[in-house]
Amino acid sequence: MSAGNTDNIVDEIKSRCNIVDVVGRTVNLKKTGNNHKGLCPFHNEKTPSFVVSEEKQIFTCFGCGATGDVIEFVKKLNNLDFREATERMAEEYGIEIKDQSLGDDGKKAIIYGINREVAMFYFKSFFDHPNKGQAYMTKRGIDAATLRKFGIGYADEEWDSLYKFFIGLGTKEEALLELGLISKSKDRYYDKFRNRVVFPIINTRGKVIGFGGRAIGEDNPKYLNSPETPVFQKKNNLYGLNLARQEIGKMNYAIIVEGYMDVISLYQHGIKNAVASLGTALTINQAAMIKRYTDNVILAYDGDEAGLAAALRGMDILNEAGCKVKIIQVKDGKDPDDFVKKFGKDAFLKLVQDATPLIDYKIALIRQKCNMETTEGKIDFIKEVTPILKKLKSPVEADAYIKKIAKETKISEGALHLEVMGSTGKAIAQTVKNQLDPIKSKDSNAFLEKTLIKLMIIKSEYIPKIRPYGRVFNIPGCHRIYNVITSLYKEDSEIDIKKLEDSIDQEDNLLLQDILQNIIADKEDIVLEQCITKIKMAELKRRYTEISDILSMTDEDIEKNKIQELTQELIEIQAKIRNK
Repeated sequence: MSAGNTDNIVDEIKSRCNIVDVVGRTVNLKKTGNNHKGLCPFHNEKTPSFVVSEEKQIFTCFGCGATGDVIEFVKKLNNLDFREATERMAEEYGIEIKDQSLGDDGKKAIIYGINREVAMFYFKSFFDHPNKGQAYMTKRGIDAATLRKFGIGYADEEWDSLYKFFIGLGTKEEALLELGLISKSKDRYYDKFRNRVVFPIINTRGKVIGFGGRAIGEDNPKYLNSPETPVFQKKNNLYGLNLARQEIGKMNYAIIVEGYMDVISLYQHGIKNAVASLGTALTINQAAMIKRYTDNVILAYDGDEAGLAAALRGMDILNEAGCKVKIIQVKDGKDPDDFVKKFGKDAFLKLVQDATPLIDYKIALIRQKCNMETTEGKIDFIKEVTPILKKLKSPVEADAYIKKIAKETKISEGALHLEVMGSTGKAIAQTVKNQLDPIKSKDSNAFLEKTLIKLMIIKSEYIPKIRPYGRVFNIPGCHRIYNVITSLYKEDSEIDIKKLEDSIDQEDNLLLQDILQNIIADKEDIVLEQCITKIKMAELKRRYTEISDILSMTDEDIEKNKIQELTQELIEIQAKIRNK
C-alpha cells in the first residue's frame, strides 16, 4: 500500500464510518452536550473521563491522555500497528486495498506544503494590487472580509507565473504536474490556472487539498478543478465544510448547493451552514460526512433542468444515508447566489422553512406530467407513484401518503394499498405490521390480541404456538375469550364456534363477532409470525427500559460487577432489536 494509496484509504474509511458508532461497540457512551462520554477502555476508572467528539471525529481521555481518530482507536484497542488497523477497517467497510506495501506520511506532507504555498501565492496575487479577479468578485457582490475568509485567490493571465515561483523555490516539475498545477507541451511548462478566480478547497482539518478556478473571461472550461491526488478525492469532500460544520451543528440542518459562489454568497448574507458538492453528483461518502453533523438536509440546487436532475439524485443518496431530506425550489432558473443577492437572507430562509420533503417533491413532479382530470391520467399517476411508496421504510409514512393520494384521486385506500403492497405474503405481512404499529399503543395491543384470537379460531394448531405468549392478553374480554378457547382445545380438532359463543357472556360475544368479521384472515402463517415478532420486540424493549432504570440507580463503587452484567445484557438487547 503506497503512501498516497494509504492516505486515500484512510480518508475513505473516515468518510464512511462514524467514530461514535465504532467506539460505541466497546464503550457505553452517553450524550453530554455536543460530545459523548464514557469509561475509558484503555485504563481503569470509575468516573467517566473518555470523550468522543462526533463533530471532530476524534476521541480523548482526560484520565490517561489517549487521543486520536477512529484508526488510532481501533489500533490501540486491539493492540495493532497502523497498517493492521487500517486493513481491518478497510475490510469492514468494503474498501479494496490494491497495493500491500505501506509507506509513510512523507508524500502527503509534501503535497499539503505545496498546496499551502499555492493558496498563499494566489491569495497575494488577488489582494496585493487591483486586478481582474478583484473586479470580477466585486461585480458579483462579494466583500473583502468574505473573500479573505474563504482565502480567494487570483491566477493572472501570464502563462508561467506559478511555475516560475515554484522553480525559484526548488520544487520539481513532477510534483506540480501530479497536482494539476502546471501542464507540459513540447518541453514547455505552463500554468494550468490562468485568468481565473481561484477557490482553495480546505478540509475540516484546515489543510488545503485542492483548487477550483472560475474563468474571468470566455475561457473554457468555465470551471477548472484540481485532479484527484493522494490528498484530494471529490467524493470524500465538501466545499465550505471547514467553515460550515459548527453552524450546521448549531442550526441542526445543512444546506447543500452546487457551486462555490452559492456557498460564499450565502455565507456573506449570514447563512453559514451551506456546503457545495464540488461540481459532482452527491456521493455516498459526502452524505455520510453531512450525517456526522446533522440528520436534516436541505438541497438548494439551481432551478434549471440540470439542477433538478442533480437534486433528485442527491435526495435519494441522502435518504439512503438516513438523512431527512427536503428541497428548495428556487424559481425562474435562479441559483441560490442570485436569489439571496436579489431578495435577501429572510427571503431565502423562508424558502428553507417552506422546503418540500423528498416524497412530496417526487410526487409533485409526477403530478405535473399527468392529466389528473381524466381517469387515464390518474391511473398513470398511480402507476408512477407506486414504486416511490413501495420504497418507504416506515409503514406509518406509507399509510399517510396512501390516504392523501386516495383523497386527491378519489381512488379507494384499499385499492391503493393493494397496488403498493401487492397481494404477496410479504405484502400482507407488511400490512399486518402497519396495523400492529398505530400511533396509540392501546390500539396496537387490542389489534394484536384480537388477531391472535382469530388465528386460534381459524386453525386450532396455532393454539399451542400462542400459549407461551398467553400473558399478552390484557384486555379483559380478550383474556376471557382466550381462556375459553384454550379450555375447548383438543388436538386434531378445530374450535367449535357455537360452543365458544355459548361459553361467554353477551358483551364478550359482541367482541367475538367483531373479531370474526373485521380481523384479517389470510396468509395465517405470516400473520402469526408477525404477531410473535411484535410480542418479542415489546418484551425486549420492556427489559431494556427496566435495565436502564436499574443502572441509573446503581452505585458504581459498590456494584461494579452488577453494572457490567447489566450493561452486557443491554448491549445484547440492542443488537437483537437492531436485527429484528
